[in-house]
Amino acid sequence: MYFFNYFDPYYWMILVPAFLIALLAQLNVSSTFNRYSRVACRRGLTGAQAAEEVLRAHGVYGVRIERVAGKLSDHYDPRSNVIRLSDAVYGSNSIAAVGVAAHEAGHAVQYAQEYGPIKIRGAIIPVCNFSSQISILLIVLGFALYSRPLFAVGVVLFAVATVFQIVTLPVEFDASRRAIRSLDSTHLLDDQELRGAKKVLGAAAMTYVAALLVSIAQLLRFVLAFNSRRRD
Repeated sequence: MYFFNYFDPYYWMILVPAFLIALLAQLNVSSTFNRYSRVACRRGLTGAQAAEEVLRAHGVYGVRIERVAGKLSDHYDPRSNVIRLSDAVYGSNSIAAVGVAAHEAGHAVQYAQEYGPIKIRGAIIPVCNFSSQISILLIVLGFALYSRPLFAVGVVLFAVATVFQIVTLPVEFDASRRAIRSLDSTHLLDDQELRGAKKVLGAAAMTYVAALLVSIAQLLRFVLAFNSRRRD
């Protein structure tokens, strides 16, 4: 089937570059995190302690901080109001650990201060989860059956899921900005250490940009491939 033909020009011109960018972004965040995870901050605070300091600096209380398994699995769960930090972050006093922990604390602060984009992202999560699960199925069926309505619905649902990634970008960049400002104002890191934390968080932010590019590229390929098949 043409749709799954990897010799199709749209695959090489659109998707492959996007996937390569995503791969490079992932490799960059891993190497940057590994580099600064070997550099201890002078104050010796762990990631968990740094997250507590950032929350306290913003007057945010009642947020639990827990350890979670995995690497770079750190996240803030607004449903249970818990910051979960990976083994490499929770008990580590490295610059990378402090930066990542402060970033997750930044998300908790966003919710506490009712930051607009994060409220929008939270509101559309159920719709986006449904869209991402069913969109590919409808696109494939529509393409296989030459059904423009079915294919169009699938593309619209895929676009809705892509919107979630668009909304995610300002949320992630803002959390990193809050983290760096807090680490600076509370003197948890000195100027040189802050530069390292910025590199770690900047590399992490680029993975979200890369993921968005992959989604947009995939969406464009769906449309171009379907139009090409209609002309065959």
